[in-house]
Amino acid sequence: MSIKYKIVADSSADSIYFKSDIPFQSVPLKIITGKKEFVDANNLDVKAMVEYLKTYKGKSSTACPSVIDFVDAFSDAENIICVTITGTLSGSYNAACIAKEEYTSKYPDRNVYVINSLSAGPELKLIIEKAEELIKNNTPFDEICKTLDSYMNKTGLVFALECLNNLARNGRCNPIVAKAAGLLGIRIVGKASDIGDLQPLDKPRGADKALSKLFERMLSEGYNGGKVRIDHCFNKDGAKALKKMIVSKFTKADVKIDTTYGLCSFYAENGGMLVGFEK
Repeated sequence: MSIKYKIVADSSADSIYFKSDIPFQSVPLKIITGKKEFVDANNLDVKAMVEYLKTYKGKSSTACPSVIDFVDAFSDAENIICVTITGTLSGSYNAACIAKEEYTSKYPDRNVYVINSLSAGPELKLIIEKAEELIKNNTPFDEICKTLDSYMNKTGLVFALECLNNLARNGRCNPIVAKAAGLLGIRIVGKASDIGDLQPLDKPRGADKALSKLFERMLSEGYNGGKVRIDHCFNKDGAKALKKMIVSKFTKADVKIDTTYGLCSFYAENGGMLVGFEK
């Protein structure tokens, strides 16, 4: 028997353990080195992966889910909302679109909406949560799609990174910028741009200045007390300090802290933070 609705997201959403009354499935990406392959699923030892990549000197890359992975995740749902990492960082969105074509050609009476988030991590969580809310409110499928399109214009992602080695090795960051990160305590603060790439903006020195600059960026990007989702890569103290800044100014803000999983830990690296927020 088919299910009426299902939400699917690739594992860049850091939502492997997302719990909901609406069926949900995370489709894993992979982190690949010359010697090891890490599958971003619920049995991944993220800490061991991060420690391994600290000392690994060779090339590393990521691999998106296959078309079959997405088709299998769609399973037997009549209406599917599928959220993927920005297309500038991965082929996940393209794979999901091809999976949609295959799935709907087999089941022409079913609906699949694939979203290129133009982001990663906690901003995808906000999209997933909004989709869940709309489904629970019995919103028609076409209206869900339109509302999510509009909602994405009202969300953003900022980040603070202590290290950009993996981004540079993966060709996602200027090596000169990467080399600056970590020197004399310099952090890189930036945002997901309108075209979905990671845009470095500031180079504060020290953890406290990085957190202050991160909050400043949220405000300058339009944050005004809405939802905030903070994902950190082994930086719980920093995440708590940022939450304190937010709720001291916006006392009713809905702020939740979680950890990055495999793919986002690969990009954020140890000490990094990704912050998704409503504008």
